[in-house]
Amino acid sequence: MKKDNLKDQYRINDRIRVREVRLVGDDVEPGVYSTQEALRIAESQGLDLVEISPNAAPPVCRVTDFQKFLYQQRKRQKEQKAKSVKVVVKEIWFGPQTDDHDYNFKLKHAKGFLEEGAKVKAYVFFKGRSILFKEQGEVLLLRFANDLEDYGKVEQLPVLEGKRMIIMLSPKKAPTAAAKPQPVKKIVLPPKPKTEQEAEKTEEQ
Repeated sequence: MKKDNLKDQYRINDRIRVREVRLVGDDVEPGVYSTQEALRIAESQGLDLVEISPNAAPPVCRVTDFQKFLYQQRKRQKEQKAKSVKVVVKEIWFGPQTDDHDYNFKLKHAKGFLEEGAKVKAYVFFKGRSILFKEQGEVLLLRFANDLEDYGKVEQLPVLEGKRMIIMLSPKKAPTAAAKPQPVKKIVLPPKPKTEQEAEKTEEQ
């Protein structure tokens, strides 16, 4: 049988052991009451005394139907969970001397990840003596961030962690509008240079 963790979070009725409580509820006069008096008020309404703020001084209790209270709490948790967005982090790694072909291939993937709303964690991995090229790795990561400025913003500048230099990019909230195609200007090429004989004929005419 599955344990009801939410139910166990609250003390109710006889499980409330303090001497006095601050009472709240729809049909009660708010104020500080002895626990016995608060229990009597709840019982007279056919309801439960539920401790909702145990760390307050004195603890706050509500006169309510405990099952209805639990239902409302579960509903609220479900709504909050639905609103929370799961952050996806995609990793892309480079060598300190990555060539342009590999760089552009990974840049294309990073653009796609950011457009989908994922974060991009890019890093340069240094093997052995390649750590001597850490400045080159930093330049590469800054170039990477600059090439992605229309898709994401830098959340963390390049930082060296062990053998990896890392940069973190997060997607821009507003999708970037597609750039409008620029009209193609018609380029008029200069006439092909004439030979000396053709030029002389033209001058005679």
